[in-house]
Amino acid sequence: MPINLSYESDIATLNNAAQPSSNDENYRSTPLLYINSHRIPAHLATLARPNQTLLDFLRNTLHLTGSKLGCGEGGCGACTVLLSRFDKSKGAVVHSTVNACLFPVLGADGCHVTTVEGIGSWRHDANKNGGVNSSNGSAVTNSSGEETDNLHPIQRAMVDMHGSQCGYCTPGIVMALYGLFAQDGMLPSSISGDNSGD
Repeated sequence: MPINLSYESDIATLNNAAQPSSNDENYRSTPLLYINSHRIPAHLATLARPNQTLLDFLRNTLHLTGSKLGCGEGGCGACTVLLSRFDKSKGAVVHSTVNACLFPVLGADGCHVTTVEGIGSWRHDANKNGGVNSSNGSAVTNSSGEETDNLHPIQRAMVDMHGSQCGYCTPGIVMALYGLFAQDGMLPSSISGDNSGD
């Protein structure tokens, strides 16, 4: 199952824009941010402050509240998001998970950030946040015409296998698994191991 990273078609523009030249006229004063396959409009991107974490920007500016603030020290993982960037030496997009509670929002300049809302959601609200949410605004139906959810297979597996307790850190766990999936192209069905000792 390939990962839909629609922003990759814009990688040349993204890469050139993220690397200003020595001429003053080529510098940008507004960060170039992509979140959940959408370029953040300039009027929102200019609200990013140098002393602001990515988590604060996501929750308080974009109102994407799936990532949570747990420990604030990068230990619990409740704030995990996927950061994708173009690596010139590899000539490819590299995916890694980061703790949004520690990561500066301006460190994401020229990168793409995927939150738990960007891989799937029960909510079908594309009008909120300028369309930053991943769904198209209408309920998804299967071939029988029944309404279904808009969950990623990793999220669906967490629900079906009762993979959460209180649910507060579940988005971070989902994003950590999604990071492995994005990085290695691993399908959820290929994750194996002996879990009998858990």
